[in-house]
Amino acid sequence: MYKLFGIPNCDTVKKARDYLTKKKIEHEFIDFKKTPPTTADIERWKAFSGDFPVNRSGLTYKKNKEEFEALTDAKKPAFITANSSMIRRPVLERNGTVLHLGFDEEKYKSILK
Repeated sequence: MYKLFGIPNCDTVKKARDYLTKKKIEHEFIDFKKTPPTTADIERWKAFSGDFPVNRSGLTYKKNKEEFEALTDAKKPAFITANSSMIRRPVLERNGTVLHLGFDEEKYKSILK
């Protein structure tokens, strides 16, 4: 089963959820506010993207940029977990494997064939 991680009021997350629902793709939605990601989640998403899964254009990142950038790489996952609104979202996974960060309908079409 697919898992979609995000925040319910995020427009990009809403688009991804709507897409999955319209395509009748069974999925579980994990709300960062109710079930914060673990540091292991952050590390897995970092391994997939090649960098920390941070939305650098988002307000939460901009508000915390100096503090975040001053941290060592070892401390960044815990900071991201504590400030989950700074995560690039949504995160789509299947069976613990990251498939995509963010939402792009064309990418979803090719991933979810």
